[in-house]
Amino acid sequence: MYVLWPDAPRGRADAADAVLGDLANELLGLGPLRLSIDVRDPESDIPAPVPTPEGELPADALVSLWLEAVDQREPYEEVLAAAGGRLAGYSIVESLYRDYGGNQWSVPRYWPDGVRSPGVLTVAFLQQHPDQTFEEWMTRWHTRISPITEAIQPRMRYVRNAVFRPLTDGAPPLRGIVEEAWPSLEHVTDPMLFYCADGDPERMNAHVTQMVEEISAFIDLSTLRSVTMSEWILKS
Repeated sequence: MYVLWPDAPRGRADAADAVLGDLANELLGLGPLRLSIDVRDPESDIPAPVPTPEGELPADALVSLWLEAVDQREPYEEVLAAAGGRLAGYSIVESLYRDYGGNQWSVPRYWPDGVRSPGVLTVAFLQQHPDQTFEEWMTRWHTRISPITEAIQPRMRYVRNAVFRPLTDGAPPLRGIVEEAWPSLEHVTDPMLFYCADGDPERMNAHVTQMVEEISAFIDLSTLRSVTMSEWILKS
């Protein structure tokens, strides 16, 4: 997985044009097994659950490549580096907790490769909690956080990407990259919908409290970064 940041502030339309045009075609031309790109585009233009700190630029895109071996990544990195901006690559252990059609919030994937997925993504970049060992942290993520959030949020798809090791110099010390798909922009911006409260303020507050307590015990919130994006599965 490769995270792309711009050198200077740019709009969502410019970010989408830069990532989904020549860059995507060049990556496809190299023949990856699979390729998907999450991009900060106009269709996902809503505030992220965790705002980007003032003075810091949010990531423009997350490029996911599936290759036969990590040794084959060099030509892909050359294409990504030539796009400009800041680039950080990671070798990932992917764990698909929930796929489209796996619960009441979505149907199985019906759209073809190269078409924007419905709904909207929140993409979160995680650092390991400083007071936990990696094993403690992973266990909490996979056995506690995942089922709790599944029960109280309208999530269509949930991909847990644990970082095995960084692949590029100077990559931020991420330990996890989370992709979560939601039915609509409103499901992210309306707390009643985001916390499955069904119009009940008490239920919403209880779910918010539970979420804050669990996430705060899982990560240092000052290190959490979150971006709203659109998902483009270009080769499945």
